[in-house]
Amino acid sequence: MDATTSGTPTIQYHSNINDQTITAIVVATPLPTFQRQQRHCLGNSTPGEFPLSAKPAIVLHVTCSFFRKPANYAPDFALSLCELAAFDMCMKRAIFKPMTTEEMQDLKQRCGGSWKLVLRYLLAGEACCRREKSQAIAGPGHSIGVTSKGNVYSFGSNSSGQLGHGTTEEEWRPRPIRTLQGIRIIQATAGAGRTMLITDSGRVYAFGKDSFGEAEYGGQGSKTVTTPQLVESLKNIFVVQATIGNFFTAVLSREGRVYTFSWGSDGKLGHHTDSNDTEPRPLLGALEDIPVVQIAAGYCYLLCLACQPSGMSVYSVGCGLGGKLGHGTRTDEKFPRLIEQFQTLNLQPMVVAAGAWHAAVVGRDGRVCTWGWGRYGCLGHGNEECEAAPKVVEALNNVKAVHVATGDYTTFVVSEEGDVYSFGCGESASLGHNAVIDEQGNRHVNVLNPELVTSLKQINERVVQISLTNSIYWNAHTFALTESGKLYSFGAGDKGQLGIELVANQTERVNPERVDIDLG
Repeated sequence: MDATTSGTPTIQYHSNINDQTITAIVVATPLPTFQRQQRHCLGNSTPGEFPLSAKPAIVLHVTCSFFRKPANYAPDFALSLCELAAFDMCMKRAIFKPMTTEEMQDLKQRCGGSWKLVLRYLLAGEACCRREKSQAIAGPGHSIGVTSKGNVYSFGSNSSGQLGHGTTEEEWRPRPIRTLQGIRIIQATAGAGRTMLITDSGRVYAFGKDSFGEAEYGGQGSKTVTTPQLVESLKNIFVVQATIGNFFTAVLSREGRVYTFSWGSDGKLGHHTDSNDTEPRPLLGALEDIPVVQIAAGYCYLLCLACQPSGMSVYSVGCGLGGKLGHGTRTDEKFPRLIEQFQTLNLQPMVVAAGAWHAAVVGRDGRVCTWGWGRYGCLGHGNEECEAAPKVVEALNNVKAVHVATGDYTTFVVSEEGDVYSFGCGESASLGHNAVIDEQGNRHVNVLNPELVTSLKQINERVVQISLTNSIYWNAHTFALTESGKLYSFGAGDKGQLGIELVANQTERVNPERVDIDLG
């Protein structure tokens, strides 16, 4: 090691110099006294140390050679330290820890035979679904709020008992569902006249209209359930997410398997059953052996975010009207089919959202892609044209997105900094922009390109989730949830779905207003 690199004066010694000369030199230029220091492998080298930072390849070689060897620790003595560390982190995840050894090994094989891949699968699911975190759901006419501790509040339309309070009366203020006290809810979903809640033990409660496969308007179900009831047909499946689409419902198990109810005639959702079937049927085809981390349902179609050793991917199945399946065509798909366009775009999908007629994805690099029916500018490409394959929203190139939400011709994007952008249909003031009156006297105009929602910027807190109504039969309302658990609502509120009591003849709120509930 060159001593000059440590700031030490360089002294050259020669054999023909006598002791007297050396003494004189020492007195004239005294050497500094080195203090005993704790040695580090990288940086701040002291004389005598070998600078590993100068040869990082050595560190990498030694580390990899060591950590790939069997760790000789329980539970699996053949695991390397890397695999053992990944397994230990998996055991800290709430949905993994209760699994039996056989279930753990089954999940490991589905994920590619590595605990590191299992950990990636678990973390991806937590990130895109806000699992075990506070969340707000803007359903068709009614709303659900879940606190970080798993308590549930509901408000809005209640004609079918979808609020779970034992009545069919509307609620204009958030009200806790008392019968669920002591039960921790980790995820919720809402459809027209129906609500489903997922517990931390994988059980599913449902209330409202009694038919899983009910269309949003009209319906097959005749029975009304006004309090949360366990779904017996799902008792043998550990469910971590549910989503309600038109004519069908889908649930996701902790092993990454997708099950659907109803809308199975003609194999439209991967199985051949009667359209009013209420038994869960596994989604067959390409996803039988590939773990899914998130599902999203739109109008008669389903999107699945899958986790594979090669990376994340998106599959779609169902109705292809408007190009919403993302395959470059408008044809229906009876079985899940991979959306190949993301490979062409070199984009790793991390969050997927299914609107009524269009869909969106956020990539690992923060890019946003949209596709489907572009009416009212809901795709954000500056026009109202359809896109049959995912297309990057160029207007958001300078924004690193982390979350996206879609509704009936509306789209919201949340940036890493917590800024919110919206575009699409301006009806019901659900985009959050200040009221504008156009030349025809219309109060709300459509937004063809992403625009910053300045009204949310003014709350001076980072927004972490947006939820908006995904229905073609209800005026939309929107929720913005902040990092601390504060909830803001705007849009249509004629049934109390905003959680704010309107006065006089008001039917909507243009600007976000704080809801009297703390979800943090």
